[in-house]
Amino acid sequence: MGKRSFLTLLFFSICFIVSFSHAQKNGFSVELIHRDSLKSPLYKPTQNKYQYFVDAARRSINRANHFYKYSLANIPQSTVIPDIGEYLMTYSVGTPPFKLYGIVDTGSDIVWLQCEPCQECYNQTTPMFNPSKSSSYKNIPCPSKLCQSMEDTSCNDKNYCEYSTYYGDNSHSGGDLSVDTLTLESTNGLTVSFPNIVIGCGTNNILSYEGASSGIVGFGSGPASFITQLGSSTGGKFSYCLTPLFSVTNIQSNATSKLNFGDAATVSGDGVVTTPILKKDPETFYYLTLEAFSVGNRRVEIGGVPNGDNEGNIIIDSGTTLTSLTKDDYSFLESAVVDLVKLERVDDPTQTLNLCYSVKAEGYDFPIITMHFKGADVDLHPISTFVSVADGVFCLAFESSQDHAIFGNLAQQNLMVGYDLQQKIVSFKPSDCTKV
Repeated sequence: MGKRSFLTLLFFSICFIVSFSHAQKNGFSVELIHRDSLKSPLYKPTQNKYQYFVDAARRSINRANHFYKYSLANIPQSTVIPDIGEYLMTYSVGTPPFKLYGIVDTGSDIVWLQCEPCQECYNQTTPMFNPSKSSSYKNIPCPSKLCQSMEDTSCNDKNYCEYSTYYGDNSHSGGDLSVDTLTLESTNGLTVSFPNIVIGCGTNNILSYEGASSGIVGFGSGPASFITQLGSSTGGKFSYCLTPLFSVTNIQSNATSKLNFGDAATVSGDGVVTTPILKKDPETFYYLTLEAFSVGNRRVEIGGVPNGDNEGNIIIDSGTTLTSLTKDDYSFLESAVVDLVKLERVDDPTQTLNLCYSVKAEGYDFPIITMHFKGADVDLHPISTFVSVADGVFCLAFESSQDHAIFGNLAQQNLMVGYDLQQKIVSFKPSDCTKV
């Protein structure tokens, strides 16, 4: 039996255990917290507003480089790098519920967390989950079909299933593959619980990351991801609306983004456009088709050729800050911007981005950049495409990549982005995410 078909069988009975009846019918929403916001446990009050973006951009570039390294490798591995995830969510695991911070990642599948007793773990600054204190925690037997159907599993001396997941920077997580109840707190203060969610209870985790996060909540399209496990209970739907972050006003506020599930994740109304999700290997990622982009009224075809073979040529990723294009396409974009922007070019003082300008006055009208996805034209306003890296210096928030393209989270600001995994589409709607 295939991995996906077996997990579908396993999870078909998962349903909401909710303390409010309308959550099942109408969906629910939870807070999505950027790691650099005031509400984040990773917030660094000593940093200035420019350093937040510079750090995020460098994490983004490192992440994109690992995508490239993965494309050259012949061994199975995950390409998400946990220390460069950008958004956190709170959730609880076990009975009684034990509260944790997890990094939300659409570029990763497995849900894993650090567990006591930990043999080798990174320095987690918040309490660690102890499975012996949860009445709903269950180890998965080694002879089970679930254990045998998943990659990189083995048997321990108690004949329980163990998992291992490897990352592009040679970090890894390993421990017991198990099931437990995961509980989310809705934005209306009520709770939604999901029993029998497969999790990795990590007791051997070597990562460059240290902080409050307990691990990863994978939202990828693979069979073991959190959203896939929820199955029919959410109709395969989730959405988010990312508030603009990289200004002193937003960083030093309690503004959060929203992560929606089920019917609450439906994106509808005026201005909605949709584009197909393509299925490719590795199946973790959400592949879209970018046909062209425009800077102002100048349209540039991807690859320089109209109607070229571009199917599934860009990944949409919540964990990457910058949007990356292949070397030639980035060069075309930069050239189009240079032709329209009549400002003095300057070097990026942080040596992070390539195209920067000196802006003497507030409110320079940078051009709109339109991403022409298959069936969906998405306008990106300057707040999502140009970012201040120092006093009076604004840079284009795109990067050149060796062989792949990523639609990053900075470009997704002030867009309601909805994933419908049953219909295999992503929807975009221009929105003021501070008011959603």
